[in-house]
Amino acid sequence: MSRTGPQPTADVRTVPDALRLRSEKQPDEIAFVHLLDGEVPHEVLTYRELHDLAGARAAAFATAGLAGRSALLMYPTGLEFVRTVLGCMYGRVAGAPVQVPRRREEVERMRRTADDAGTSTVLTTAEAARDLQENFGGLPDLAGLTLLATDTLAYDPDASEPAPPCPEDIALLQYTSGSTGSPKGVMVTHANFLANAAETDEAFPCGPDGTVVNWLPHFHDMGMLFGIVMPLWAGIPSYLMAPEAFIRRPARWLEAIARFGGTHSAAPSFAYELCARAAAEGKAGDIGDLSRWRSAANGAEPVRWAAIRSFTEAFAPYGFNSCAMSPGYGLAENTLKTTASGAGVEPTVLWVSGEALAEGTVRLSSEAADGAVPLVGNGSASGRTRVRIVDPVTRRALPEEQVGEIWIDGPCTAAGYLGRAEETEETFRARLTGEGAPDRPHLRTGDLGFLHGGELYVAGRLKDLIVRKGRNHYPQDFELTAERAVPGLHPNSVSAFSTDDGLREKLVLVVEADGRLLNSTGAAAVRARVYDAVRSGHRITPDDIVIVRRGALPKTSSGKVQRRECRRRYERGELRIVAAGVAAAAAAGKA
Repeated sequence: MSRTGPQPTADVRTVPDALRLRSEKQPDEIAFVHLLDGEVPHEVLTYRELHDLAGARAAAFATAGLAGRSALLMYPTGLEFVRTVLGCMYGRVAGAPVQVPRRREEVERMRRTADDAGTSTVLTTAEAARDLQENFGGLPDLAGLTLLATDTLAYDPDASEPAPPCPEDIALLQYTSGSTGSPKGVMVTHANFLANAAETDEAFPCGPDGTVVNWLPHFHDMGMLFGIVMPLWAGIPSYLMAPEAFIRRPARWLEAIARFGGTHSAAPSFAYELCARAAAEGKAGDIGDLSRWRSAANGAEPVRWAAIRSFTEAFAPYGFNSCAMSPGYGLAENTLKTTASGAGVEPTVLWVSGEALAEGTVRLSSEAADGAVPLVGNGSASGRTRVRIVDPVTRRALPEEQVGEIWIDGPCTAAGYLGRAEETEETFRARLTGEGAPDRPHLRTGDLGFLHGGELYVAGRLKDLIVRKGRNHYPQDFELTAERAVPGLHPNSVSAFSTDDGLREKLVLVVEADGRLLNSTGAAAVRARVYDAVRSGHRITPDDIVIVRRGALPKTSSGKVQRRECRRRYERGELRIVAAGVAAAAAAGKA
């Protein structure tokens, strides 16, 4: 057993195999640490402790009749989740991590997830169970659910664990963030997890001195793989902090990296942007030395070049190396990581013609050219994973510098969607056509992109495309333009989408503004500035611009804007609107 992943000769075929070996070779070394308020070490787990406690839980789950079945995992950030998710993996329970509900709609989503997973069992902590009952006990969505507190459960030290899992068994049900309708459970196997951990370590080598610092929620694929599975596989400690601690004060994340010698940490693009803004506003404080941080993975949403540049410039004085910034592309259906920029290299950016991109081709431009847009390189695949760009209609592979759908082939591709045979066949079993095409199933991502010099560049979501006068437009371009038009708007504060009123397709932008901006600038002025910026920047006239208060814009657990859910609420009149009106009226008023 090495400190950077199991040796090729070791019999490590499942996640429990990896933990068992760690408990034998590194029994008293630190595996996980929970940081209270994102700052103070509150609880510590060694590999031997984790192995023993996970085994005890597996035995208890078998006694409760859960072996071979599924259960929801509803946990706040902390080590009880780590103990339980490993106990589920030891005991062949398909755990489905969910967010601890704070709103009624989150309770409703939890119930839909339980129904989709075919379970009525919710594993949780005693405190979380009590809070759920006190806050939402009267809701019909909780009827029939059994809340089992694993932190107060009596464990029999003499009980035997159930039969160990096989590589093809489900290690986790990763429910996609989704936008509308029922959530879908991605069946991630043990083999998927180990393959993705190995590829992640290849892209971002952990080394014997590696240390992970993670604030991403454990119910999110990036937080699960990067914060728990990968460090366990690599044999390096992982310091876990709650997402709320980061959101309340982003500098806490960087302080923890400096304080605990973090070498690896990951976040969506907006998190780096929040940190850079905090530095610009003088709110970063004395962070400490970031020179040990060698892998700042940047993914889970489109990576913004401006965010990379501002973060790198803001924290270079603290020792942050620009080569540590590692944009990548991934999704739950491929366990997580698909591509990543190599370690020790500067992030790449292509300035391309927005006009050509709308026509499905790539024409290199310069930053100063009219209509040029920046696209950040997301690196290339590693291991046995292969990425192809495919015409979504003909299903033929496209050459470099042509925009098409991103298809994936490799060992990290999950087994499919639980209980959804037709959608699994359509998404996970796609076949290329054309002479010489490999006769292997591919994962259709639904994302658009292209290859340039072997590196992947992501253009947008296939279903989110906005078509005006026969031309394709990417919503994130409108959103970025709108954010830049109004000083004081937060990152990820705009949703752009099209809606059909039965006569024509309309371009709508929903803008989220906090109270300070609304008081200082005014909703009508915000609307007018967005209107002018979109019209002048894209030569397209928005049909409606809606202003909502901070927190009203629907987002996923990782902070991504849910465009389709936003469109649904807009069409049904369910958005909590501060000010609305046709854009032309906003422009005419200028106030």
